[in-house]
Amino acid sequence: MYKKIRAGFIGFGEVNTPMEIIENRTNEAKNFLTSLGLEVVSSTPVTDSPDGSCADRASKELSGADFDFLVVCLVGWIPTWAVIRTISPFKDKPMLLWGLTGGYEDDRFVTAAAQAGTTALRKPMKDMKFRFKYIVDILGEKMSSEKILSFARVAYTERQLKTSLVGMAGYRDMRLYGTLYDAISLKEKVGIEIEHFETMELGLYMKEVSDQEIHKLIDYMKDNWIFTKEPQKETLHNTAKLYLAFKRKIEERKYVGVSYNDVDGIKKLMKFAPAGALTLLHDKMKICSIPENDSMGLVTQIITYFLTGQIPAYLEFYEFTKKGALMGVPDYIPADIVDGKTTILPNAFGSFGEGLLNVSKIKTGRMTIARLDISAGEYLFHTTVGNSRAPLKWEEAGWAQPAPQLPSVEVDFDFGNENFIQNVLGQHYIISYGDTTKDYKTFCELLNIKYQQD
Repeated sequence: MYKKIRAGFIGFGEVNTPMEIIENRTNEAKNFLTSLGLEVVSSTPVTDSPDGSCADRASKELSGADFDFLVVCLVGWIPTWAVIRTISPFKDKPMLLWGLTGGYEDDRFVTAAAQAGTTALRKPMKDMKFRFKYIVDILGEKMSSEKILSFARVAYTERQLKTSLVGMAGYRDMRLYGTLYDAISLKEKVGIEIEHFETMELGLYMKEVSDQEIHKLIDYMKDNWIFTKEPQKETLHNTAKLYLAFKRKIEERKYVGVSYNDVDGIKKLMKFAPAGALTLLHDKMKICSIPENDSMGLVTQIITYFLTGQIPAYLEFYEFTKKGALMGVPDYIPADIVDGKTTILPNAFGSFGEGLLNVSKIKTGRMTIARLDISAGEYLFHTTVGNSRAPLKWEEAGWAQPAPQLPSVEVDFDFGNENFIQNVLGQHYIISYGDTTKDYKTFCELLNIKYQQD
């Protein structure tokens, strides 16, 4: 599902600059982008020919090309009109305005004044409402690889979101308020479409699976998971059938993520916990998921997946600590964040029947937690960064004894937790490994979403 990012590329230089310099420098820039793992489709370089024919030719050359964003690369000075004329047909695309440095010839530095061109362009492009990121190479330093890659990931993500469809079985589990969303503004601002279907559809699909498929999956679970005790035969059958029902629906509709009515849906109506089926889903499919009809949590997962390539997990807050929080889940985690081998505890919670609780350990280390949400019509992306470690010994009240140690981590936030607590958007936050805040921030700049880091 994670595809290679494609960049359109146009190099620019003033008509009096030797064409050899313009061509050599634009080729160096294109080769640099390719070395970063990007696919590059380019036009011939553009100069400010008085009749505009050079600009028009470049626009025409790229008009039928498929790319995620356009690199507007200035080798040297060029009058603003020539650039605007060239790139205006691609105004719907995210753009990277990139100014190159000069180079040394023997003992002297020779520049074609690219930053004169980029500084002259930045404000007009902003006033004309082009959506772009402005970066410049610094004299004596290497090209801006991380800034370029960050913008490339963001542009790719924006494009993927426009055609992303996610599935939602049921609606508003436990009558929660913080899991709701506004369909029109979500489509307009982010691009994702949430498609609702009835939980009953999963139940009907479960009745249509074959015994052969069920036994094959049971063999897989026994071979690949560590069971802390022997599960009931019915529990394994229910897990396999629910997984196959989810899989069928996902493949039929080409969902990139799913959420579902958990407590008031599957647990209440089907009489078992779905955690094992979702664990199996993440073993077998690279897909995002979150329980409890958490619409904006699922949207945050999809954004995070396209930005990072990671399968992002959700965690919820159990306790706040002096420096951060104890975060965990009472059901499942994707295999991508499991430390060691997937470990399963057949257990019951409250009045629900036995389910396969995932009690695997979570990988620790540097981690970003994030959530996108909407309030009074305004979207806000909230993040913090911290270092996670194995948690203290703890349990959640309500589990059959001996109570399980749930998948969890203690996270120490870089900036403490007071501001974060006062601005928290919900019980679920999405984790990614490493500091991914620069990508989130660039994403929000491109989509005009308010960004906050605490």
